[in-house]
Amino acid sequence: MSELEAGEARALWRLTEPYHAVAYFAPEVVEAEAALGLEGFWMGYFSGRAAAMGAVGPAVVVATFFNFAPWMVERALPDAWELAPADAVLATRFEGVDRALRSLLGPLVASDSLGDAAALARAAAEACTTEGRPLAAAWSGLDAPDEPLLALWWASTVLREHRGDGHVAALVGAGLDGCEVHPLLVAAGGSTRAMQQRARGWTDAEWDAAVERLTERGWLDGDGGLTELGHDRRAQIEETTDRLAAAPWEALGRSRLDRFTEAMRPLHHAIASHELIPYPNPMGLARLTT
Repeated sequence: MSELEAGEARALWRLTEPYHAVAYFAPEVVEAEAALGLEGFWMGYFSGRAAAMGAVGPAVVVATFFNFAPWMVERALPDAWELAPADAVLATRFEGVDRALRSLLGPLVASDSLGDAAALARAAAEACTTEGRPLAAAWSGLDAPDEPLLALWWASTVLREHRGDGHVAALVGAGLDGCEVHPLLVAAGGSTRAMQQRARGWTDAEWDAAVERLTERGWLDGDGGLTELGHDRRAQIEETTDRLAAAPWEALGRSRLDRFTEAMRPLHHAIASHELIPYPNPMGLARLTT
């Protein structure tokens, strides 16, 4: 095992995130979910990301996804499971992702880079420990696809949810709730209040109450900006998130890590260069969008 360099766990996550994120933004996935009978983007998002856990109820998704207002999840679940069973939603996600990646990657689908990246990412994903990490456990419990194109997407998803579960643990450990993370995001300059409320569903009253709590704790000042304490707490959360995400990458060792980075770069570039997939889409308090 080799220690990662400072910031390397975050850099590796950013390197793989566009490959994973096609599941949310690629039209092939959205269209496949609509053809299955799912109604609208958010029903596809919540059911597609949760389907590896089975037909769970909204309370489980609110807890594991963490930063959504409960009503947003309740609008999609459990209705989604009445339109399509979880195994069908899961199969449709893989099918849509397969079509999307073939379109985005073109000739890279048959490249040595893809084969190498898939094998190494799979080794990292299989090194994930899942105690206290429900989404990582659910996705790692699926059979890994044999084909490199989808094996890499599966591994990227396991590693992404492994990091996300650790990030939620860091947020909860810092005493934050699912609404409070958003005023901190805005205070850090990572988004706007209007954008976050629209995307995560928190009301004005809920948002204002969260700001009041953070101000009383000394994280925000009277103008809604970060205090020195708020900056420090954010940094601690980011450092904890990176530390908790490091182990599966460290299991590869330095030589294989360097090979993975080299193999993944052209795939990352091919996807991130399309305006279709938002990038950067970092997971962390600085720009929390998961």
